[in-house]
Amino acid sequence: MKKISAIICVYNEAGTVKDVVTTVSDYFFDEVIVVNDGSTDKTDEILKEISKFYDFKYIVLPENKGKGYAMATGIENANSEIIVFIDADLSNLTEEHFSQLLTPVFNKEADMVLGQANETLINYSVNPFKSFTGERALLRNDILTIVDKMKHSRFGVETLINLYYQSEGKTVKYVMLDRLKHPSKFDKTTTPQAIKEFVKEGHQIAQTAFKNFDLITSSIKNILKIS
Repeated sequence: MKKISAIICVYNEAGTVKDVVTTVSDYFFDEVIVVNDGSTDKTDEILKEISKFYDFKYIVLPENKGKGYAMATGIENANSEIIVFIDADLSNLTEEHFSQLLTPVFNKEADMVLGQANETLINYSVNPFKSFTGERALLRNDILTIVDKMKHSRFGVETLINLYYQSEGKTVKYVMLDRLKHPSKFDKTTTPQAIKEFVKEGHQIAQTAFKNFDLITSSIKNILKIS
C-alpha cells in the first residue's frame, strides 16, 4: 500500500493550529509534516508544546517565505508516494474529509483531488474560487517537477499547480467536504485589512499566471483536443 504524508503549512494561526495538527496526527498518515512559515504569534509555542504528545516533523522557516515556499519545503521533506495538503485554519476537520480527498487518488480515479469546505462565504456549487482550495491530495512524483517554481509563487501556488496539471492533461476531481469550515479573510481580520490582503494575493496569482503562460497555452491545447 502506498504511504501518505500530510503537510500542514501554517502562518499565524494560533487559534486553530492545535486542533488541526492533533486531528491530522490522530489519523493513519505515515508521516505528518508541519511547516511554520515564520509565524510571529503563538503558533510556534503551541506547536512545540503539542509535539511533546504527538509525532510530527516540525520545520520552522526563520522568516515568512510565502505559502508556495512552505508547501515546496513540505514536499521536499516528504517520504511518501501520496501527499495531502491541509490548511491550518480549518474547523470541524474529520477523518471522513481525509478519506474523501485520498480515496480517488488511491483508486486511480484522479491524479489530484481538490476538496472544498462547504461552510464558506460562497456556496460550493457556484464558487468560482474553488480551484484555489488548500485541501488537495496528489502523487508526490507528479508535483516534484514544479517544486522550484512553487518556491517563488507565494499565494499563486494553487494557480501554478492547477495550470501544471491542466497542461499535463491530468485528471482533477472536486469533492465537497461537508461541514468543514474555512474562514474568510473577513472572519479573521478587519475589512480594510482583508481587502488589502485580497489585492495582494490577486497580484501574486496574476504574476504566477503571467510567468507560466506556457502552461496556459498547453492547457488550452489539451482542452481543444478533448472538445
